[in-house]
Amino acid sequence: MAHTADLAPAGLRAVRDLLDVAFDGDFSDEDYDHCLGGVHALVYDGAGLAAHGAVIMRRVRHRGRWLRVGYVEAVAVRADARRTGLGGRVMGALERVVDRAYDVGAVSASDAGARLYAARGWQVWPGRIAAHGPDGVVRLPEEEGSTFVRPALAGALDPAHELVFDWRDGDVL
Repeated sequence: MAHTADLAPAGLRAVRDLLDVAFDGDFSDEDYDHCLGGVHALVYDGAGLAAHGAVIMRRVRHRGRWLRVGYVEAVAVRADARRTGLGGRVMGALERVVDRAYDVGAVSASDAGARLYAARGWQVWPGRIAAHGPDGVVRLPEEEGSTFVRPALAGALDPAHELVFDWRDGDVL
């Protein structure tokens, strides 16, 4: 585990390279920016960086209260190291941080990633998803059904009430 501030430029370059390859070139500069400023779980093997994930702090409004969210970003395993448990190792390290430091955990999952999160007990958020944007609250129906949550210090959330995430450039979630 290392905070972004503790990673050398070569380490950050290795993270970016892994993400570019693991996401088949579909990992934008904004996506990369979203994984910075938090804690990174890194797994190395003889060939270099084999797996990565990060947890960063965000805010979500739920039932009129702003909660601290341990938001999971940029989980990836190098192709030749997949199906060896490295994704689970990364998530175990990130979940420890979420459980002890945040009110709730959240992640916007790809189809491939959804299986990993569900197997680890993360729950698809059954309610509405929105973001508090420059012009007010904007509903994000494309995030509904693919956003997973993990109760942490705040306990269970009420799906009858929407989750309103803080705004950020690029993909909001």
